[in-house]
Amino acid sequence: MIATPTAGTVAELTVVALVVVGVFFLTVGTIGLLRLPNVYNRMHATSKPTTLGTAAIFVAGFVHFGPGGAGLASLVGIVFLFLTVPTGAHMISRAAQKTGVPFLGGVTWPAERDDDSDSE
Repeated sequence: MIATPTAGTVAELTVVALVVVGVFFLTVGTIGLLRLPNVYNRMHATSKPTTLGTAAIFVAGFVHFGPGGAGLASLVGIVFLFLTVPTGAHMISRAAQKTGVPFLGGVTWPAERDDDSDSE
């Protein structure tokens, strides 16, 4: 006879899988922070994969705790994560650009538009 998985077993396996995915992305972000050469690359490495990793762990918390209480806090955490991380990364890159941190190679910032020349 084949045993069918119970709802608790499926939820536990889902939580484990989400935590493993989260840890993978957080590890990739950490390695990127340590290995990449400048602030722009490091900013990208710490914002993109770590957002996915942290969101996966928040979803694991939601699956584990359910839709009320701590599970709801996990969903709220995801919302704040998706609102704050891109904003923070943008502010870091603009601050680096305004303080004169150069890009690598021949990459440059886009030239600012001259509004006077567009009116002709």
